[in-house]
Amino acid sequence: MKDKYLVLGSTGLVGNRLIQHLSRNNLEAIALTRRKIKNLPNNINELIIDFNSSLKEVSFPECDHLCVCMGTTIKNAGSREGFKKVDLDYCIDIAQRAQKIGVSQISIISSIGADDQSRNFYLRIKGMLIKKILTMGFDTVNIYLPGLLIGKRNEKRFLESIGQKIAPIIDPLLVGKMKKYRSIKADSIAAHMIRPKTKGVNYFYYEDIMNEK
Repeated sequence: MKDKYLVLGSTGLVGNRLIQHLSRNNLEAIALTRRKIKNLPNNINELIIDFNSSLKEVSFPECDHLCVCMGTTIKNAGSREGFKKVDLDYCIDIAQRAQKIGVSQISIISSIGADDQSRNFYLRIKGMLIKKILTMGFDTVNIYLPGLLIGKRNEKRFLESIGQKIAPIIDPLLVGKMKKYRSIKADSIAAHMIRPKTKGVNYFYYEDIMNEK
């Protein structure tokens, strides 16, 4: 029996591509979103929620696999507290609610360098999410730790756009243990997310994803 997917962050860089891959593979999925999704495939359902006010009243449909692709920037969130709310608090809340409806597998898009003890605020929040998810008892936890994500976003991220332009020059210089810091296409991660995984905790870096293509 095929898994039913619940996708958090379905309008983002990876989440949007994940929805497309799920659709093309005829996999059942519900996109959790704050606003109506443009050009949503006909075989993908959406569940519009207000994270700030109505989340507690939302009834999630039965699913097997939660994909956490949601993320923002401090600039877009307006503050560090706003960033933490989106990248940590909302994600944990959704994961807890998903677990209550029977979700046994969770996949998280994090970042290379994620560490709950990091001095870097962004990486610390990413690490805190991973640490929390690992304590929740999911049968399967898939943690993606990419470097710079390559792909066209709906929103503009100035520094990321510069990084995408210089990535082709820098990537070949990152060899050996540094290879995991290479940039990677968001579409490659999305395609990898729907492949069968072994039970337990699985970490995926650049080479893990690219070598399975």
